[in-house]
Amino acid sequence: MRLEDIAREGGGDLVRADSPDGPGEAFSQAAASVGLAVLGTDTRYLFADAVYCRIAGEVRAGLEGRAVSPRAELSVGPAQFLAAALADGHSRVHVTSVSRCTWHRLTIHGEVAGLVGLLVETTSPAARPEAADLAERIGTTLDEVTTCQEVVSYLGTGLADAVAVDLLPEEPPAMGGPGLRRAAVAGRAELLPPYPPRAVLRGRLALDERHLALSLTVDDRVLGALLLVRADGSFGDRDVLIAQSAARRAAVAIEHARMFGQAQRTAVELQRALLTDPGLPHPNLQLATRYLPAGGGDLVGGDWFETVRLHFGRTLLVIGDVMGHGVEAAVDMNSYRAALRDVAAADLPPHRVLRRLDRDISDVATRRSATCLLVRVDPARMLAAFSSAGHLPPVVFGHDGVAQVIPVQVGPPLGTGVGGYDITSHSFEPGDTLLMFTDGLVERRGEDIDVSLDRLARVRPDPGGTLDGLVDEVLTELDAAHAEDDVALMAVRIRRKQAPDDQ
Repeated sequence: MRLEDIAREGGGDLVRADSPDGPGEAFSQAAASVGLAVLGTDTRYLFADAVYCRIAGEVRAGLEGRAVSPRAELSVGPAQFLAAALADGHSRVHVTSVSRCTWHRLTIHGEVAGLVGLLVETTSPAARPEAADLAERIGTTLDEVTTCQEVVSYLGTGLADAVAVDLLPEEPPAMGGPGLRRAAVAGRAELLPPYPPRAVLRGRLALDERHLALSLTVDDRVLGALLLVRADGSFGDRDVLIAQSAARRAAVAIEHARMFGQAQRTAVELQRALLTDPGLPHPNLQLATRYLPAGGGDLVGGDWFETVRLHFGRTLLVIGDVMGHGVEAAVDMNSYRAALRDVAAADLPPHRVLRRLDRDISDVATRRSATCLLVRVDPARMLAAFSSAGHLPPVVFGHDGVAQVIPVQVGPPLGTGVGGYDITSHSFEPGDTLLMFTDGLVERRGEDIDVSLDRLARVRPDPGGTLDGLVDEVLTELDAAHAEDDVALMAVRIRRKQAPDDQ
């Protein structure tokens, strides 16, 4: 049987190496999917073309004289299958879900010379079920690195021996700054060129015998390049279409990831600008504060704290929580802080401060409601006056480390316009520490608030420790780093006035 007949039986055209359309030119679609191999009477290779090696998974270099590899047997048939075709002369066909290999006994002048095999790729590697699943994953996250890894994993599943994504920076680099970077690689990295062709970075496609390079483009803007390399064989028209589809999908996903990242960075910068440090209390108070965004992330919400100096060495301590998260909550939080400073300047009792603040805020229909706890501390008299607008009560840790939840009367949240706030007084002992906090510190899903507060009251900090140490110990004991909501916390301790002998 002639080689041309064998190729025709397989449904393809035989492309000879010495023909005008040989390996140096573009392959026809059929030829790119049909491979040819010749085995000797010992069923070892005498010849195999690049397409056969690609489909069967054989390494072409040094192939002559080697036996069919276990990997190739999955596509072309096991050793006993080949031996049977050689022994009885009956052609045999080995079929898989993605290929079909037909073996014919080869005779020369009436003598058995070996086997001729025609391997036909019936399903494109990129169209196979496992590859289709990988294709569906491209761009499923708003993460640039993940998207690049997804696209090389997809195209590296049979379409190419090596795949890479090179990305340009989001902003043009400064003179001498870093430019193109390799974001993801799959397969045999040693086959990849160090850089894509210049034409690709101008939006064009580059294709030669073993290399395919495409630009990652969105709205005529080039984000980078997609590189594919085969150790043997060329890329056909169908391969190019598959790679172009993956490149388009990846480019859109990368653009979306960059837009999301920019929006997130802007939000963080805005929120951090809004969340300024609280004012300093009078020197007769020690102060320690912490703010932990939910989930340990960067985005802050509506939790806040503040201190306002009053006359006669007194200080107004404030902690609040605007409903919601994100930039909108942070903007409203900043409005509450500004309004509070204005009202507190009149040196009113805490409950009257809340009353005026509630009235002013409720006049703005778009403003979110908020909880708030005010504590006016008078170190000279060792007294504190509390007033709450829907906020959780504070805790006082005594000099022995034992905690007490202060029973503060609770009024409605700010912004409702209902009013009705009362005042509660409490006397401090030397060494007492006042702890004010937002609900993220104690609340847990499905748990009653009394149980949550009791868990905080069971914390026993070191009585002789520092104020910062006490705050950190409370956060650790309550696992605040994994809280479902933002955590704001403020601890205050009255400084002991030095006696003349101590000075």
